[in-house]
Amino acid sequence: MKLTKFILILCLVCISINALPQTTNNPLSDLHATDQTFFDPTRKNQTEEQYEFAAPWRLEAGYVQLNHRTQDTSIVYLHGIRLGASVDFILPRHFSIQTGAHLTLAYGSNKQHWPTTRPEEAQINILQHNILQLQLTIPVRAYYNIKVWKDLNSLFFAGPQLNIGLTNYDIVNTDKLSPSTLNWLQQEGVATTPHDRYVNKQLYRTNIQMGVGGGLEWQQYRVIAGYDFGLNNLLRTTPISTSKMYEWGWYVTFSYKL
Repeated sequence: MKLTKFILILCLVCISINALPQTTNNPLSDLHATDQTFFDPTRKNQTEEQYEFAAPWRLEAGYVQLNHRTQDTSIVYLHGIRLGASVDFILPRHFSIQTGAHLTLAYGSNKQHWPTTRPEEAQINILQHNILQLQLTIPVRAYYNIKVWKDLNSLFFAGPQLNIGLTNYDIVNTDKLSPSTLNWLQQEGVATTPHDRYVNKQLYRTNIQMGVGGGLEWQQYRVIAGYDFGLNNLLRTTPISTSKMYEWGWYVTFSYKL
């Protein structure tokens, strides 16, 4: 009977000990737990910048200067404006890809001198070209963003773009051509009346360029400047077999993020 009571009391004591809350005063247990947390591969450093994909749109406007380069004539400069919209695809590590569509309207003039066999006509043999050009530009640029101070960032970019010529209207002025030279040019098939150089098949409409540039960004506002180098010949009908023309240009634009 006494043995039964002793066994019963021992069981009650064991049950009571197991029911007590567990303590964590064991320093080895604390060290082990800390080590597990430190080497936890899923642990994230909260101080690192968190990447989040976004695709903000921008409206752009600016000034552009185009120049047509040939081997046998002087450079023709066209001045104009550029309007359009773009979208930035935000990537990790401060990179982004920008594309969009811009319309460029530019105007310029060029004086083309023609030789004459008559000395008295030497000073009046000039064919004046007044060019009005409209083209659609589709850029694909890789951007890199560097934080300068608070909301102020510096930008660097590079990449190709495609220009599609919509119109290249040549308003020809023959007032300074002698009658004999004008007649000779017309016989040679040189256009002496206003015409579109794309319609007359004088120029190719597509122009592939490679550009570089940089700028500054503050909150929703961005100012950039860049230069584009033409890669393909634009002359479709060449008065001289070796003639080639390339379109280069630089620009400054202001954009606002929507």
